[in-house]
Amino acid sequence: MKLQYIKILLFVIPLNILLTSYHAHNKNKPSITPLHTTRYTSRVLSECNIQSLNYDNDPQMKKVMKKFQDRTSQRLSKYDERMKEKRQKRKEQRDKNIEEIIEKYKKEKSLEQKIEKGCLKCGCALGGGVLPVWGLVSGLWYGTWLQYLSAKAFPAGIEAGIKKGLGEIIQIVEKSRGTYDITITVEEMLASGKFTKGVNLFDMVQHISTMKNKFQGYMYDQFFIQIDGMVEEGVIMFNAQNSANIAAVAKAVEEGEALKVAEFAANTSLLSNTIIASVVTIVIIVLILVIIYLILRYRRKKKMKKKAQYTKLLNE
Repeated sequence: MKLQYIKILLFVIPLNILLTSYHAHNKNKPSITPLHTTRYTSRVLSECNIQSLNYDNDPQMKKVMKKFQDRTSQRLSKYDERMKEKRQKRKEQRDKNIEEIIEKYKKEKSLEQKIEKGCLKCGCALGGGVLPVWGLVSGLWYGTWLQYLSAKAFPAGIEAGIKKGLGEIIQIVEKSRGTYDITITVEEMLASGKFTKGVNLFDMVQHISTMKNKFQGYMYDQFFIQIDGMVEEGVIMFNAQNSANIAAVAKAVEEGEALKVAEFAANTSLLSNTIIASVVTIVIIVLILVIIYLILRYRRKKKMKKKAQYTKLLNE
């Protein structure tokens, strides 16, 4: 009987162990088993972290991204620098073109005004003649004469401007450095063919910078170093720093043109006086003829009116 109790006890112990392990590994516990099984998984955006990526914590991906960002920023900075340089060059070119157009317009306008004032005795009265034919002829002659004087006076103004500009350039260089004994002639500047349409002080500086091979020596080297520095600064900076010198060159051009016009006016004064006398004579003759025509017309109308009155009386 004791043996049976022992066997039963030995059987109960492993049975208890089995039951305990079964309950420990059983998934269908009554306390945690839901009543209804979920058929789908919620995918609501508010329940997800949309900012997190799978490779945020990956060191290799971080390294690649950092390298990409560095290269991109470097390329963008280089592109910005290139664009700034291009914009600056275009702006300088545009400002230079605008200044050239303004200076050319001012020169042409002032030259025309001077020619009109200097040649007032040469044919201005011809432009407003009494007869249309004479007015047309005188206008054509006056326009041709103005063109002729402009063609003759313009080169003289250019020569005077170049001569004054050479002196102004040497003065500008001597402000920062010592005195320079350098000889550049007007003929050498005109031979370049760059000053046929006008004189610009910065253009003269640019042309002088190309003449350094003709002058050898330490003194000349220092002179051309200053010239090259002016060219590198650009036309805007040069014009801003040397406005008084530029105005002096422009004034010299105007004075040279005015002097040439005065010489031509003095040489053609006899011709102009003869033309004026002829015009006055023609105008007087025309006025006399017009007055005679008006008198005869008035007398004819008066006679026709009296004749009409007599005819009316006879008919009555």
